[in-house]
Amino acid sequence: MERSTKESEENILAALRWLGMDWDEGVEVGGPHGPYRQTERLGIYREYIEHLLQEGLAYRCYCTEEELAAERDALLKKGEMPRYLGRCRNLSPEEQSWLEAAGRQPVIRFRVPEGKVVNVNDLVRGDVSFECNGIGDFIILKSDGIPTYNFAVVVDDHLMSVSHVIRAEEHLPNTPRQILLYEALGWPSPEFAHVSLILGKDRSKMSKRHGATAVEQYQEKGYLPEALDNFLALLGWSPGGEEEILTIEALKQQFSLERVAKSPAVFDLDKLNWLNGHYIRQAPLGEITDLAIPYLEKAGYITTPLSQPKYEWVKMVVDAVREYLTCLSEITGHVAFFFADMIEVKENEAKEILSGEQVPAVLAALRNKVAGSGELTNSEAKLLLKEVGKETGFKGKQVFMPVRVALTGSTHGPELNQVMVILGKDKIYSRLDRALDMISR
Repeated sequence: MERSTKESEENILAALRWLGMDWDEGVEVGGPHGPYRQTERLGIYREYIEHLLQEGLAYRCYCTEEELAAERDALLKKGEMPRYLGRCRNLSPEEQSWLEAAGRQPVIRFRVPEGKVVNVNDLVRGDVSFECNGIGDFIILKSDGIPTYNFAVVVDDHLMSVSHVIRAEEHLPNTPRQILLYEALGWPSPEFAHVSLILGKDRSKMSKRHGATAVEQYQEKGYLPEALDNFLALLGWSPGGEEEILTIEALKQQFSLERVAKSPAVFDLDKLNWLNGHYIRQAPLGEITDLAIPYLEKAGYITTPLSQPKYEWVKMVVDAVREYLTCLSEITGHVAFFFADMIEVKENEAKEILSGEQVPAVLAALRNKVAGSGELTNSEAKLLLKEVGKETGFKGKQVFMPVRVALTGSTHGPELNQVMVILGKDKIYSRLDRALDMISR
């Protein structure tokens, strides 16, 4: 709870909402099991702490950090796992009073049964056993009155009727402590399922050096929530068969813990990019345009609000390039020539194409035909290019490539007829004219 702030809470909730997750009860929604913030449940935790104290299942511990550190070091020197050895386990009331008079603030520790073995029937890992002698009496309430994670989640999960606890495998060592608390409080344990950690491609634990780790970072880069949902669901789980494109509804129908893998999942950014590209291409054009506009505005290509004609034109631009995108932030690297007043031919290959003997005739013929045409459609643009080929005696790449370079400055990009329709006759004419002028020098 120390790490929980209002800002971090809002970020978590915003990320869940963006991913399309909603909840039947909880913060912002309410419900019969509230309050839903641990800081608002301190009185509830205290009630069960007092119960454990009265039953002799917990006790006050006055050990200082220095004393605990010395105990840890001594155990490590003997080759034993560090654990609390119970120095304060059997203090008399007089000894407790003396320590409190000396200014020591106690924590509350759970009295772990000696010699007991805790069996965890994990839905992913199978049967796992833990010897209590290796656990040691653990803290359940800190000296500031805040419960520890292990105690708070047990109380919360029981009172909120949680049936399944599904979490990362690094929490497996916490499970015997929690089962001991369930037993001490006379409650049944929920089912536990510990899923594998997510690794980077180098098989080390996922971290910032492997790329973005926060949901909002992927949102800012222009990943779609549907793609991230789909990708995350396939980390450590598979539906069986070859199907990889799965909506939230499909995941609801197909997910089962039986198909969760024990082995670690590898975070494959290439796979995420492939999925995101698929969802970008499949999404309604208006939706993708609305999501792309902030990137275009930030790059200085447009200023919002857009007039309706300008918006429709931007939609055409987005439609022309979206097949090349793995995330929406990449759009600014594909559309500069649509927005520029003039373009520069920088690529050596592009310059070489413009040096071809047929180029002046091809560009001049197209310029003349464009000058005599009306507003272009896709079919009309294709027809103009075909007529230029007939008129000049050139065909295929001999026509298309110099026209592409003259209009875009590059040797690759969207369909040439699409480019012509989006640029419009005035820009086409001026760019062809400028290319011819450059060639003639």
